Amino acid sequence: MSLLQGFFATALVVVAVVLLRVFADRLDRERIASYLRDRRAELLSCHWAPFGKGWLGERSDRIYEIRYRDRDGGLREATVKTSMLTGVYLTGERRAVDADAVRLAAREDGSVPAVGDATSSLQRENERLAAEVERLRAEAERLRDRGR
Repeated sequence: MSLLQGFFATALVVVAVVLLRVFADRLDRERIASYLRDRRAELLSCHWAPFGKGWLGERSDRIYEIRYRDRDGGLREATVKTSMLTGVYLTGERRAVDADAVRLAAREDGSVPAVGDATSSLQRENERLAAEVERLRAEAERLRDRGR
């Protein structure tokens, strides 16, 4: 095989890999959007995160950071793992500060809430919810142990 043929073979492989990645990305985004639509939510943004949360040890799943509006109109963010064989798995789901809603609220009542106030309020709510989750987990474990 000549040097020129080797170069073209390598270039062809690189182009094929890039095209496969672009095709997989489109399929992944549609799969994620469909998953959210089934739950009456709307995908707002989706960014590939090759070294996102949970990437270590992953071989087949691709990881994305998404932002979406849930069925109640709340803005949420999550890390998503997906592949053609495993479906869609949301992890690290969290509420996001909706800057447009904060600005709209500020216009309605004439005050301008500080970003820190909105953030600390969300942090307090997250802490309250985390405590509730821990309480429910402990209760479930207690009931599981009692059932044995």
